[in-house]
Amino acid sequence: MSDSPQPLHLGQNSALPASPEEAVLDYVPNPRAGSLYLVRFAAPEFTSLCPVTGQPDFAHLVIDYAPQASIVESKSLKLFLGSFRNHCGFHEDVTVGIGQRLFDEMQPHWLRIGGYWYPRGGIPIDVFWQSGAPPEGLWVPDQGVQGYRGRG
Repeated sequence: MSDSPQPLHLGQNSALPASPEEAVLDYVPNPRAGSLYLVRFAAPEFTSLCPVTGQPDFAHLVIDYAPQASIVESKSLKLFLGSFRNHCGFHEDVTVGIGQRLFDEMQPHWLRIGGYWYPRGGIPIDVFWQSGAPPEGLWVPDQGVQGYRGRG
């Protein structure tokens, strides 16, 4: 662990990045390397901006991954997700882009993201991406987010 770069955000005061491109995700060695397990992050109050109107869009994101050599440090992930508050992007681009960036940088066994977006123009949009089939033997629970039902 001594030859690993020290996390930029862990234990430090860190400002919210101005954009996702400026955000730095920290990765630390997996304390259970060699074990097959699932990590879940839920961001029930995620926001970004509509690329057409500039109005805020809201989503409940669920990120599941099976780590290999490293895990994402949660404070850096929180700052990365928060950097989307001023980012204009379609739901599909934002959701898939988050999943792909995490997968490309962390290189887990497997990763999936569910973006459960609240209605825009009267239509809820849910976006799902995964890196491939989950590894055999990995317990993958349901993401637990109900589809949008409106005022029912």
